Amino acid sequence: MKYSANSVWENKDEYDVAVIGAGHAGCEAALATARLGFRTVMFTVSVDSIALMPCNPNIGGTSKGHLVREIDALGGEMGKVIDRTFIQSKMLNKSKGPAVHSLRAQADKADYSRAMRQVLENQERLDIRQMEVTDILTEDGHVTGVKTYSGAVYRCRAVILCTGTYLKARCIYGDVSMYTGPNGLQSANYLTDSLKSLGIKMYRFKTGTPARIDRNSIDFSKMEEQKGDERVVPFSFTTDPDDVQIDQVSCWLTYTNEKTHEIIRNNLDRSPLFSGAIEGTGPRYCPSIEDKVVKFPDKNRHQVFIEPEGIHTTEMYVGGMSSSLPEDVQYAMYRSVPGLEHAKIVRNAYAIEYDCIDARQLKSTLEFKNIEGLFSGGQFNGSSGYEEAAAQGLIAGINAARKLQGKEGIIIDRSQGYIGVLIDDLVTKESHEPYRMMTSRAEYRLLLRQDNADLRLTKTGYEVGLIDEERYQNLLRKEQMIDAEIERVERTNIGTSEKVQKVLESFGSTPLNSGTTLAELIRRPELSYEKLADIDEKRPELPCDVEEQVNINIKYDGYIKRQMRQVEQFKKLENKKIPDDINYDDIQSLRIEAKQKLNAIRPASIGQASRISGVSPADVSVLLVYLKQ
Repeated sequence: MKYSANSVWENKDEYDVAVIGAGHAGCEAALATARLGFRTVMFTVSVDSIALMPCNPNIGGTSKGHLVREIDALGGEMGKVIDRTFIQSKMLNKSKGPAVHSLRAQADKADYSRAMRQVLENQERLDIRQMEVTDILTEDGHVTGVKTYSGAVYRCRAVILCTGTYLKARCIYGDVSMYTGPNGLQSANYLTDSLKSLGIKMYRFKTGTPARIDRNSIDFSKMEEQKGDERVVPFSFTTDPDDVQIDQVSCWLTYTNEKTHEIIRNNLDRSPLFSGAIEGTGPRYCPSIEDKVVKFPDKNRHQVFIEPEGIHTTEMYVGGMSSSLPEDVQYAMYRSVPGLEHAKIVRNAYAIEYDCIDARQLKSTLEFKNIEGLFSGGQFNGSSGYEEAAAQGLIAGINAARKLQGKEGIIIDRSQGYIGVLIDDLVTKESHEPYRMMTSRAEYRLLLRQDNADLRLTKTGYEVGLIDEERYQNLLRKEQMIDAEIERVERTNIGTSEKVQKVLESFGSTPLNSGTTLAELIRRPELSYEKLADIDEKRPELPCDVEEQVNINIKYDGYIKRQMRQVEQFKKLENKKIPDDINYDDIQSLRIEAKQKLNAIRPASIGQASRISGVSPADVSVLLVYLKQ
């Protein structure tokens, strides 16, 4: 049979799931569906963009480290790959409480992408296809397949949208405007129209990235060296800590100054961010250097982190100075920073705007409410960041698989994980800017620590099918060891012997007048389970992660119990389900705004309804009465 140009033809390879996009969301989604037994095809505009880090090549950071740990606990891949490809690692916020401790690792950008691609290429039931998808095919509100730019039709039963920042992407700096994706890669220019024709509401968002500078042109003697931790903690609960103790590279800290700010202020009229050339809304919590100078005029300097892109390149990332100013202004402002006086730019800074969706069109499972079998994850959902993207991709992949299995979708609620907070915020709350995860967004953050992500979520990963039997049994043994040791410590009495008093004195702790329990001593701010080893004669040999859990659970026992009581109240509202077919217009006492918001979002529970902007406590009370009747 002869085909004409752009003719439609049926690809006879059989697939269950099509994943559109191969960024951090697409990788996790495709791996999840393939590992759960479904034939999966992953489309990308370029195989060179698989797991690409177009902005800072780091994984983790404040609250984001929590997400990576949770991804790993559920059976995702991000934590394992960064453990194999990091070049510097740090535990942030160590001077604060364990609720905000967050792991952050600088990656070798090329190695990370290469390692993730290798995992994907060796995954059974997963094919990679370099091709732009132009249409989502549906029949009677159900997904039936996708069509590519070449005219090929791939039939499937579920589609996961993970398009990141590629949809109608435009990169801008100064007067330069290029319709490309990040790093000059091809943008995806046709899918937006198909999605709009399906009734999907779209937004236009923006993000940005700083210049990359040649290491050989930097004077590091004028900067503060930032080294990694002496003892590296891995991201994945399956990684042997001894395997990640490597020679780490250094990052560097310098600062902008008044000269830098003057250059920026004098050229604001040439910034597309302020001239109106950029339409998209940028992230509030990752502003460009122009934004910082305008919004914080009283600050005479801003931090600038100089971080390596990898060990096989001289490119250095200029963290804290993303910009869309013209090239000549970029040179002037970067060279005004101490240590960068002779900087040579390898890649210009730029802003990128792209199409994404209003995520309130999604269920908490990340399936579209009005299109069965169509799921969505990542920056396309209006979020920012690699970690947020990967978390959503994993959940979308799990739930697409469960949909095909005829099972109920998995929903991580706000009391179970940062992933739950992230997704609930996206699908419930109105957002007109890229969403970024922060510890302050989590009401129960003392319970949702990064150190206990496995204890919170590995059982869910096992139930789903992404955690194997051996890892699950290891988790059960860990739980038993923690419970047994806490019980022993609570019952262990400590007297007032000379040895005890000397140990207490060595840590600046008040001497004992009478006997007490080991647990009570651990609760003293200056003491810990580890520090009291010398006076704990019957202490068993335990793994470091078990000891950590024992210490935290005893030291913060009162706070943890209080937060667990709060969770009980939260669960009561979450468990009050709202029927899918409820007509809010029939509820007379609801305010008009509440009816409009409830009809638009269709919350699954009273708890979710209470978090919708425009739904008051009085409206919630009316709903409760109506449901009882």
